[in-house]
Amino acid sequence: MALDDPQCLPETLAAFAVRRLGPAAARSVARIRRDHPDMDPAGLRALVTARGRRATVFEGAFVGGPFLLFVPVAFCAALLSQARTVLELAALRGGDPTADDRATELLVLQGVHENPGRAREALAVCHGEQPATSKRAALRHPVVLWNLTLRMARVLGLLTAPERTGWSHRLVQAGRWVLLGLVFVVGIVAPLVWLPYMAMSYHQATTRLTDRATAFYFTDSALVSRRRSRLDPASIAGAARTLLSLLVPVALVAATLVTGVRIADSSWPVVGILLFTASVAVGAVWHWRRRRHRKSGG
Repeated sequence: MALDDPQCLPETLAAFAVRRLGPAAARSVARIRRDHPDMDPAGLRALVTARGRRATVFEGAFVGGPFLLFVPVAFCAALLSQARTVLELAALRGGDPTADDRATELLVLQGVHENPGRAREALAVCHGEQPATSKRAALRHPVVLWNLTLRMARVLGLLTAPERTGWSHRLVQAGRWVLLGLVFVVGIVAPLVWLPYMAMSYHQATTRLTDRATAFYFTDSALVSRRRSRLDPASIAGAARTLLSLLVPVALVAATLVTGVRIADSSWPVVGILLFTASVAVGAVWHWRRRRHRKSGG
C-alpha cells in the first residue's frame, strides 16, 4: 500500500496500525492488567512505554542496523511498533484502540499534521477513491526512494527540522548531521557500527513520542504536534558511545597500515578481516548490553 502511494505513507501506516494492531493492543493491555492486578496506573503506563521502546529499538536498529538496504523496511517496522505503543496507551486510558479517531491522534502525535482537523482531511483524501494505476514505477527512481526514506525518518522522529535559528542550535544540528555522515561512511565497510547509533536514535525518538502520548491521554493536554527536543545529557552520552564505536574500526585499520601486517604480501586482506571482526564485536557488545539492561528492568 505504501509503495502504491508514497505520498500517503503516514496516513496509510496510521490507518493500517489501527485496523490491524488495534485489536492486538487491546488484548495486550488486558493481559498486562491481568498479570499485574496490584500495579497502579503510573506503573502500567511505565510498563507499556518501556516495552514499546524496546520493541521499536529492536525492530529498527537490529533489523536495519546491520544491512543498509533494509533500512526502509526497518523504518516501517519501527513506525508500526511506535503506533502500537500509542494505541496501548490509549487503551489504558479506556479508549478504543480500533476507533478511527486513534489514527487521527497518531498522525498529530507523530507531528505529521498540526491538528486533528487536518489529519482527518488527509486520511479522507488518502483513503478515498484513488486511481487504479499503480505508482510503483516512480519508486524505481533513486531520488523518490531517498525522499520516501527521509520522510519515514522524520515521522519516526529520527530527523527533526530545526525550529530555532540561534548559532548554538545550528551547531547542534550540524553536529548531528556530521555524526550521521560518519556513521554512514564507516557503516558501509563495518555495518554493525550502525547498531549503537540507531539504538540511541530510536530510543530517544520513541521516548519523545510516548511522552507526548502520555501527556495527551492522561493529563488532558491539548493534542499538538511535536516540538524539537533539547539536547540532554543522555543524548551526549549516546553520541559519545557512537563515536567510540566508530573509532574502533578506524583505529584497527590505522594500526594495520602502520605496523605493515600482511597476508599474501597485501595489507587489505588483514584490513577486511579486522573490519568484519570489529563490526561483529561492536554488534555483539551492543546486543549484550541491551539484554543485560532489559533483564535489569530498564
